[in-house]
Amino acid sequence: MTYCLAASVDAGLVFASDSRTNAGVDHVSTYSKMHVFGRDGDRQIVLLSAGNLATTQAVIAQLDRDIRTGAPMNLMVMEGLADAADYVGQIIRNQEAKHGPAVAAAGFSPDATFIMGGQIGQRPPKVYLIYPQGNYITTSEQTRYLQIGETKYGKPILDRVIHADMSLEEAARCALVSIDSTMRSNATVGPPIELLAYRRDALVLSDYTKLVEDDPYLLEIRRAWNENITQAFLELPPLTWDQWLVRPRD
Repeated sequence: MTYCLAASVDAGLVFASDSRTNAGVDHVSTYSKMHVFGRDGDRQIVLLSAGNLATTQAVIAQLDRDIRTGAPMNLMVMEGLADAADYVGQIIRNQEAKHGPAVAAAGFSPDATFIMGGQIGQRPPKVYLIYPQGNYITTSEQTRYLQIGETKYGKPILDRVIHADMSLEEAARCALVSIDSTMRSNATVGPPIELLAYRRDALVLSDYTKLVEDDPYLLEIRRAWNENITQAFLELPPLTWDQWLVRPRD
């Protein structure tokens, strides 16, 4: 399993991803799920991947190959991010189709899902979630983030904290807590954690880090969050049963 998320705020975009692809008893494997394509001053595009590893690697390889060979359609010539999302969706469908119905009948799923975000020229930054079927959705004023993979454990803090006028640093901290909360509840999501913040209209990528499991900042974030959430619980109004005056049925 995996967990990736992207958040869109007025100041820019934040991307975060874990790196675990297998968490068996005898074997834990990790691969980066954050992929960057760009040309400074012109465009920056970030892809986060989840799903079948062979499919995601094949999609990324095709994107790289199309750029390298100057294919008529590639991420460096797209006029807008919606065009890029259509293009990536088509590659996903093509790669999944290679496996054929017999493979699906055997219980193997080639499905892969991507989050794509960034900025092209002076168009506003955007984030898209691209489904295995090739269609996609984007963020909105009401929903400022998108997730793929093991989404449920990291969702509550995003619902409560992410808002349009927060700073990129605040959004990045929120994303980090969302990832760490997921790792605490699900062993199939694990470090290293990749964290990237893109500043609106910068058209360069400068704010990136990779946090290993014992990174001092990650440990401090985890400790502070645990202590503060416990303290917030203890400060909730006390529950007094007499206020309801209801007895269980006989």
